[in-house]
Amino acid sequence: MQRDPRAFLWDVRESAVAIQSFTVGMDAAAYAANEMAQAAVERKFEIMGEALNQLAKLDATLAARIPDLPQIVAFRNQLIHGYAAVNHSTVWNVIQTSLPPLLACVRSLLQELGEV
Repeated sequence: MQRDPRAFLWDVRESAVAIQSFTVGMDAAAYAANEMAQAAVERKFEIMGEALNQLAKLDATLAARIPDLPQIVAFRNQLIHGYAAVNHSTVWNVIQTSLPPLLACVRSLLQELGEV
């Protein structure tokens, strides 16, 4: 049985909200010094990338409405396969600049499609 495409969007939304909660009150230096926050954030980005990868396979039309989806999946792959060379400054930049618009997009899609 296939998963409802909204479930993948829900996974992205929940992971994005978690990342924001893990990093609230931090700056780049505090994030770089906090190994637990890094591990938690990276895991949530991995979940987001995999959820969007699965969504693209299940519903390409819906997935195409997510800006930068291929880059998000590539970021997930980099975190998993290049784990020894993760640049914490890059991750922090993604949290600050790319995560808020992605979260807004996913929330909008979920509202449009109805919650899971």
